[in-house]
Amino acid sequence: MTIAADPAASVAERVRDRLRREAADPSREPDRAMQIVRSEVRRHNDFALARGLQTVDDEAACVRQVLATVSGFGPLQPYLDDPSVEELWINAPDSIHVARAGVAERVPLTLTDTTVRDLVERMLQATGRRVDLSQPFVDASLPDGSRLHVVIPDITRRHWSVNVRKFLPAYRDLDSLVSAGSLSAEAARFLHEAMCEGRSVIVSGATHAGKTTMLAALIHACSGRQRIVTVEETFELAVDAPDIVGLQGRQPSLEGTGEVSLRRLVKEALRMRPDRLVVGEVRDAEALDLLLALNTGVPGAATVHANSARDALVKLTALPLLAGRNIDRGFVAPAVAASVDLVVNCARDVDGHRRVVEIVQPTGVVDGAVTARTLYVGADT
Repeated sequence: MTIAADPAASVAERVRDRLRREAADPSREPDRAMQIVRSEVRRHNDFALARGLQTVDDEAACVRQVLATVSGFGPLQPYLDDPSVEELWINAPDSIHVARAGVAERVPLTLTDTTVRDLVERMLQATGRRVDLSQPFVDASLPDGSRLHVVIPDITRRHWSVNVRKFLPAYRDLDSLVSAGSLSAEAARFLHEAMCEGRSVIVSGATHAGKTTMLAALIHACSGRQRIVTVEETFELAVDAPDIVGLQGRQPSLEGTGEVSLRRLVKEALRMRPDRLVVGEVRDAEALDLLLALNTGVPGAATVHANSARDALVKLTALPLLAGRNIDRGFVAPAVAASVDLVVNCARDVDGHRRVVEIVQPTGVVDGAVTARTLYVGADT
């Protein structure tokens, strides 16, 4: 028996060997898998103690970590592995749904409340985040880049509500979106040039309209010489570039300390020599910090929830006012008009197809409102 530098990794390796030898499927026999993991953790500690090596101090935590490693997420794993599934959600243990190509469907799977809680604990194991009565909401990133959102009672009526929005690498560049029919080749070339030239672009749309996918594709279009710093509440963009740094917010501790907000991250990002600042989603007072950054000459990109591109401009002039009473709309509207170059609005059809419906360019301010001209209108709009 050998001891690895990471005890959990050593235990996981031996558990996999035992599962193979004993023909045990951890997703179908979770109790047996749990028994095997516990016995291997104890065996590890007995061996380590006898030889003065590193032991596992928190056996229960190690068991959870190893289970998540060797068995994934149990009965949900087949759906998470299915490349056609873009999102999975649990309304109740007997009400589980997935979305394929933007269309929702209920799946023939029934769990228990205990199983749902255990699965969430596994998902959160490596994130350092928690969900409990004092913190009944949680956002976290799974190892594959998927986003996890959980709400528990008494915020929900009875059962835990779980959403997993998957990372879909198939649509991570503008060419892929053209192939999928989300926008025209001409519009894709225009956006590619805009990103390479350092223009600031806002992506708008409703929930599930494809905003994050479009933002990731725009980042992919940036020049390889640009240093990109991304800011998100929870890592979701999962993009790669020659020079990129991703920053993620942090929830407060049990004592209510240690929180790192998006506003703080935007300010820290400006100290990191960005050639482009990317904010995953603007929905609060961080809009002011983004706007101030854009007005210092740092190109930006972000998403915002809005029904249209012009509604997005209206929202961007309102959100900075949440930062305090000393913020004046007379400053904000001209700043938005001057610093935002393009707004790309996305929408999802009733059949689930996502597409760019319009691209507009701010042109100035009239009567306190940002005006814009339309540069692109999507097909069938």
